[in-house]
Amino acid sequence: MVSSEVSPWAKSGGLADVVGALPEALARLGHAVAVVVPRYMHAYDAPAQRVIGSLPIPLGHAVYDASVWEMRSGGVITYFVEHNGLYGRDGLYGDRNGEFGDNHIRFALLAKAAIEISRRLFQADIFHCHDWQAGLVPVYLNLSQAVDPNFLHTKTVTTIHNLGYQGIFPRSKMREISLPDWLYRPDLLEFWGTISLLKAGLVYSDALTTVSKRYAQEIQTAEYGFGLDPLLRARRASLTGIVNGVDYTRWNPETDTAIPAHYSATDLSGKRACKLELLREMGLPEHAMDRPLLGIVSRFATQKGFDIMRDMAWELLRDDVYLVVLGNGEHAYEEMFRWLTRHFPDKVGLRIGYNDGLAHRIEAGSDMFLMPSHYEPCGLNQIYSLKYGTVPVVRATGGLDDTIIDQNSPESTGYKFNDYTGSALLGTTRAACHEWYNREAWTAMMIRGMKQDFSWATSATEYSRLFQSLHPATA
Repeated sequence: MVSSEVSPWAKSGGLADVVGALPEALARLGHAVAVVVPRYMHAYDAPAQRVIGSLPIPLGHAVYDASVWEMRSGGVITYFVEHNGLYGRDGLYGDRNGEFGDNHIRFALLAKAAIEISRRLFQADIFHCHDWQAGLVPVYLNLSQAVDPNFLHTKTVTTIHNLGYQGIFPRSKMREISLPDWLYRPDLLEFWGTISLLKAGLVYSDALTTVSKRYAQEIQTAEYGFGLDPLLRARRASLTGIVNGVDYTRWNPETDTAIPAHYSATDLSGKRACKLELLREMGLPEHAMDRPLLGIVSRFATQKGFDIMRDMAWELLRDDVYLVVLGNGEHAYEEMFRWLTRHFPDKVGLRIGYNDGLAHRIEAGSDMFLMPSHYEPCGLNQIYSLKYGTVPVVRATGGLDDTIIDQNSPESTGYKFNDYTGSALLGTTRAACHEWYNREAWTAMMIRGMKQDFSWATSATEYSRLFQSLHPATA
């Protein structure tokens, strides 16, 4: 696997969680798995040993001298690619001044290094490439397969975690990353006068996956395809949707060390204690124990539905409900939540930033969890919410639609709405808050959600079947 992130060593979002958990689940199924990531962020703290001291990587007219560190854990080998000039920075992809201008070189180096690591240390049958940062791996392999016997039978898979991020660069950068000019064609890497590294992976991979079945359908439409929908429709026979799993060793109210009390589907008493402590931590009144408490843990971005939340938050908070929020992101949405705390100081608890322990406590202490996303490739928080008996209120898109059974079913595990409007969000949230007072029906819904199984074992089995269909050596 080739990725720009892996939990806990380098993380900005759900990609890191997937690459942190899926390899171990595949190893438990009998696969030999290695992960290749840059050595940056917290990767310097990983218990790794240097195994290649000098790995010269030619790109364009330059040669970048990298080194490789190896860590073995959970049946998986992780190879960290080190180059201080390219990776020795504070951010993964950028800093307060914006995206790094040499990201095309940084991740071209990762792709080339992954191929060299396979040649020298770990003979891969399949390269599983994650998002645009690994999009050049299938291209470089395709360019070399005719002359390099090591890779004659190697297959490639590209997984789209979020089609909204495509690795778009000017055409002039092609030579800096050793891409021949003939690749600049509409059916290859050209993308509206630029090049797209994600498109490169989608064109040249043997198979494509994305992180939910509904999202696999959505990205073939103009609304969600970000300009790549014609290509994805052309490759629909090679595209599979596989819902992400979650790590129940970290997200389980029966064992979670970050929450004040444990509970389970057979004994919910601890959840009430979690709600009380959450109210205290967020500075909300104790009488909110007898009212619906809504939780949000999110990156503040339009993708996550905060534009339609802005349209309805004032109306919702005029009801007898309470809200706790953790996250950061776009300035306008941070200000929106600050404005709400000023106008509803006894109803809204806000923390700007990210705090992993608080994220767990919001999942455990809230009655409902809001995810009104415009699009959501998979989503993890709604799955965490199910496990914690915190009923999700979501828009029926992508993985949110795949993982939540809506309120109209006798097997319902949450609330869903379709129209991307503030009024649809408000109406569905109010319906959920009204049902919260029906304690018998609400508790039954909580318990159904807590019994759902979205462990990695199920998802890994689907990936395993895909790998086996591509390459007989993996069977």
